[in-house]
Formats: sequence, structure tokens, C-alpha cells
Amino acid sequence: MTAADHDGLGVDLHLELSAAGGRRAVLIAALREAVRGGRLAPGTRLPPYRSLAADLGIARNTVADAYAELVAEGWLTSRQGSGTRVADRVAAPAPRPVRTTAPPPLPYDLVQGKPDPGAFPRAAWLAAARRALAAAPHEAFGIGDPHGRIELRLALAEYLARVRGVRTAPDRIVVCSGAAHALRLLARVLGPAAPWAVEAYGLPFHRGLLAEAGVTTLPVAVDGDGARVAEIPEHARAVLLTPAHQFPTGGPLHPERRAGVLEWARASGGLVIEDDYDGEFRYDRRPVGAVQGLDPERTALIGSVSKSLSPALRIGWMCLPSTLVEPVVAAKGQREPYASATDQLTLADLLATGAYDRHVRRMRQRHRARRDRLTAVLAERVPAVRVTGIAAGLHAVLELPAGTERAALAATARRGVAVEGLAPYRHPGARDATGPDDPDGPDDPAARDGSARRDGSAPRDGSAPPVAPGPPDGLVVGYATPPERLYPGALDALCAGLSEALGS
Repeated sequence: MTAADHDGLGVDLHLELSAAGGRRAVLIAALREAVRGGRLAPGTRLPPYRSLAADLGIARNTVADAYAELVAEGWLTSRQGSGTRVADRVAAPAPRPVRTTAPPPLPYDLVQGKPDPGAFPRAAWLAAARRALAAAPHEAFGIGDPHGRIELRLALAEYLARVRGVRTAPDRIVVCSGAAHALRLLARVLGPAAPWAVEAYGLPFHRGLLAEAGVTTLPVAVDGDGARVAEIPEHARAVLLTPAHQFPTGGPLHPERRAGVLEWARASGGLVIEDDYDGEFRYDRRPVGAVQGLDPERTALIGSVSKSLSPALRIGWMCLPSTLVEPVVAAKGQREPYASATDQLTLADLLATGAYDRHVRRMRQRHRARRDRLTAVLAERVPAVRVTGIAAGLHAVLELPAGTERAALAATARRGVAVEGLAPYRHPGARDATGPDDPDGPDDPAARDGSARRDGSAPRDGSAPPVAPGPPDGLVVGYATPPERLYPGALDALCAGLSEALGS
């Protein structure tokens, strides 16, 4: 039975009084069990005698006698004007620790892809949320449009056109919860009948979710100019690329290859899926526009705020060809369970007022300073390590001598550094191909004499395209996550681990 809150006194309280025995004894046992089990915390004020008796259907004196006995036993306390409360000295038993085999987190987090949680623009977000909620129509708090809030789609269309050269309209944007959600939806719409081409280096998580959808992935080699798009199989249904900053090896897709991948899409009827990874964070080069802007009907662009704001927001978007909008919305479902409408409205306000631009500029300056510090410290203390892929993004690739990646991971972990190796990012079916870009040029003689073309196609003499040296061992180091107070220590520990592993 339930004791309700009367006149603001006491708490709602569920007590099971169905056990055999006198009402007084049963009530005492039920209250003891509620305190012992932690349902009534120390200091909790209990309902007055009259209220609890009325709710439980028992005599008032029965409740008074039960309270008095529990006060005498030390379970409860009672003072004039303060009512009856659970005694402070009666603490609920501490929950049993959950056994786990996972090791405790390491103190220095240099895993790629995660912004510093402390850098989230709380004040700007709060101000935007207040404005957005004040202006929101009533229907914004009903069942959501699976396309996404129109306010956000309007703001995204303007922002992406201005900043990324995207050619789209609000009715061709579908809001989702991030890149992974977008890939799942596209995989469902395109179906598993034909394989997708993917870059030979990429997120294992993305390859895994495509495999779960029944999609076979075929690796396309990458080098200093990005993916070798001439190697995309004609029968592929789609190709997944990171043209703005190849992940994780670094570097934008060369203009000739941008044109080449669109030629493939037009000739084969395939779709270019552009993961706009790190498109907003560039440091040492001019802005690189989205491939989508060159052919919106052959390209689906995917973006999110997971790097620029926070992965906790769960807001992403797809800029789709007109023929894919309704199939993607149908796959998404009519009831939007992924991206909160209030978060969408808040992000729309950030974009429309320029607050998002200001935040990105601040973070770009901060990330560049951190990247510069990382490269300077490594050059001074571990000169044998070559740092690549640093013109944009939130991470760097540290090239290591062959056979040292595992040793480097073990040595840095002993010093409290969480970091990832390069090997897991390589597609398991990839043949030897270049990894990070090499300003001195590839070692293959055919590449040096000019017979290797920028688009990765075969030399003019008809021979097979050169196969560059296999990817080096390496570490993928994220420099955005640690708070400022921990970043120097993280770099010291990283350098110490690398020095041990390399014997320097």
C-alpha cells in the first residue's frame, strides 16, 4: 500500500503490509526493511501518524505505537516541531562493488577524436537555449518531424554553404544523431546487395557497423593525396571518403581525385558518401571545400558537432541527393528518438547568431597551439619520431620504426598515457599502400619519374599503378582532450614512453 504526501509533509512511501501477523508488527517490520534496504535514507521525514494511518487503512494509534518502538530501537528520531525522521546513524548498507575486468582509466587521455569536455561553451549554449525556448512554437514540444527541426535545417543550409561550400536546401537535410547513425541509415536504404568501397585507413567502428548491416567493404589504398579513387571497383554501390582530412593519416583529397571520384559516381551510378571529418579544424592550409558542392546529386555529406562542441549532444546531419531524402526519412521512422528537439533549437540559435563560429575559431586557435607544442616537444626529445597529418584535425600520426608500435603502446601505457596504435585503423583486407603523406615522395621509381598519376590510376604505359611501401608503425595521438593542467604531463609521459620503446 502507498502512503501519499499530505500538505507537503513527509514523503511518498510504498509499504507492503500483506504479511501475516498484527498490523503493528507488520508495519514495524516494513519500516525497518525500508530503512535497512536504503529506500528511506537517513534524515528522511516520515508522514504524520494521521496521514500514514489514513493511507494504509489502519488505526492512528497503530502507527503511533510503531513509530515509538522504532524510535526506541534507534531506527527513527522524533522531536517536537520536526516530525519523525529516519535516524542519521542508521545508514543504508553500501552497495556491493561491481566486479569488472576493465582496468581503471589512465590519467593522460591522448585518444583521438575527443574534444576536451571542459571546453564546452556552457555560457553560450545556455544563452542560446533560453532564446530558442522563448521563441519556439508550441508544436516544437510535440512529436518531432523525422527530417529534423526546420529551424536547424535552415541554419545548417546557410552555415554549410558559407563555411564548407555545400550546395543544399533545408528540405534536403536530414538531422540525425551523428555519423554512425547516418551510416546506419544509408546502409539500410542502399541495401547489402553491392559492396561499399572504403579508405584503407578508417574507423574500425564504422566498418563494423556496416558489417552489421550486411554491407561488404572493399579497401581503397590511400597516399599523400588521399584515396586512390581510380581503384574504386565499378560494381561498388557507394564509396565512403574523408576528403577534407583523410582519417587518420591526414591530408585532403587532391583536386584531380575529387573530380575522379565524381566521374566514377556518374559512370557507375554509385554514391559518394562524404564524412566531413575535421572539416572545420584547419591550421596550415587554405580552406578545402566539400566534394558535395561539386555534385550534390551524387554525394551525401555527413557532419556532426561531436568534435566541435560535444559528442554528448548527439546531433548530426546528412545533406542528401533529392532522391534519397524520403527513403532515409522512412528508414529513420516517424517518431524521432535520437536528437532532442530542444538541442536542435539551441544549435540553430548558435549557428544563426554567430556564436558557433566564434566558438570554432577559439577552439581552432587552441588546437593549433596544442599541436604546435606536441610537435616541438617531440622534435626536441624524440627526434626519431616523424609527426604527420597535422595540417588539420584534432590528432597527429607519429610514424615509428618498423616493429616498434606494440612496444611504444606498452611503454606509454606504463606511464599512464592512453593512446592508440595505427594498425587497428587499417582495413583487414588492404594490400600494402602508403600511409601518411611523405613530402620527399614515395620510394617507388615509377612514382619518382612521373609515371604514377595523381588520381592513382595506372601509368600511361599500361602497367599496374605503383604500390608504395607498406604503412609504417605508428601512434594516433589526440591532442584535444586533456585539460590544460594535464597537457604538459601528458606530453612528458608520451615522450618518456617513446624514448624507452625506441631505445633513445
